[in-house]
Amino acid sequence: MEQRSLRVVDSNKTFFGKLSETLSKFIIPTKIGINGLVINFKRNNLLKSYEASLEKGLDEEKKKAVDSKFQEAYTLYLEAIDKYVMDSIYKKVKLDTASEFEKEAMKNYYTITSLKENEYIEYKYRKQKYLIDLDYESLKINGKEKVIEKYKTFYLDQMDTFYKGLLKNYSVKLADTQKDGKYVKVEIYNNIFNTLNDYISTILPLKNDGKVEKKIRDDYNKLDQFDVGKLDDKDYVEKNMLLLNISRQIFTHSLPLVAAEQCYNKLLSDLRKIIVKTENPKEKMEAYDLLLDLAETYNVKTLSTKVYWEKLEEREKYKKFWNKYQKAKTAKEKEIIFLKREIETLRDNLQNQDILKFYRERLGACGALRNIKNSCRTGNKYIKVK
Repeated sequence: MEQRSLRVVDSNKTFFGKLSETLSKFIIPTKIGINGLVINFKRNNLLKSYEASLEKGLDEEKKKAVDSKFQEAYTLYLEAIDKYVMDSIYKKVKLDTASEFEKEAMKNYYTITSLKENEYIEYKYRKQKYLIDLDYESLKINGKEKVIEKYKTFYLDQMDTFYKGLLKNYSVKLADTQKDGKYVKVEIYNNIFNTLNDYISTILPLKNDGKVEKKIRDDYNKLDQFDVGKLDDKDYVEKNMLLLNISRQIFTHSLPLVAAEQCYNKLLSDLRKIIVKTENPKEKMEAYDLLLDLAETYNVKTLSTKVYWEKLEEREKYKKFWNKYQKAKTAKEKEIIFLKREIETLRDNLQNQDILKFYRERLGACGALRNIKNSCRTGNKYIKVK
């Protein structure tokens, strides 16, 4: 755990980390670079006004004046960074003297800017995050420890704001019934999981001297296994499940239960497809075991905290499931309960026949399903497990 908490996070793992590092390599050596006098001056003013805004006991008028001064300093600071990014790279690209790396860096910069017209909220957070990340990376590269120490509190505070804002924005979009298209939904899910991964891998290790809270420590440590090697479909689902579990502790309001429910259901749906298409018996059972873990996390740890139910019949069904689950004493009994809930959830959709067949086979293996013959046909009937 000590090694895990103190490990150096590789910023190259994230899109914005790569972008920041690439830009830093080309901006820092220039006379008008990110470490120029103007940026230093704006940053110093920003940190002074930020520290003043944290002071407690101010009256309402004084507090308003201090906050206004901080916002002004913050705006000037971002504008200065943005200006020098453009001056140092854009001119090279325009004059066709830029290297391939510089061209790619400028392309990525415009990728963020392109969000402005149609995705302004996302653009607002991504652009600010990008600029602040860039300055923070430059400070680390130049080894300005004293400045970094003062800057870090501001940096982490702003990063929390940006990530919470992004996740809240995606949650709202996920709930937008007008954007119910399959492609749009998948894109939003990917944005949520990528944002969670970015925060947990780059920001969380910087907080509390790298010490992770006990309530998320197990899931956080398990993420290590996904840092090396190529991930298959099951690995992606398992990684996203861990990210989602952690988010329920640190982003409760930014990623509310209604959005988390949809994310869990997306992962369950992905696992069902993996189980059906996997031919290797061992790999199929590994995916099935993961589905049982995910079903328990979703049904027991997540839905049990749900207060408001849009459909009363769904609430009543869950109550029945919950009562049965509480009485279950063995892993087999719990497996049967989850299988029956899965079957009840999926049985009305004809597209689910393959996974339903697998579930019934599992029920049979658990001794909870038997064939019964009568004068007309052979059917399936559930029996109670004593």
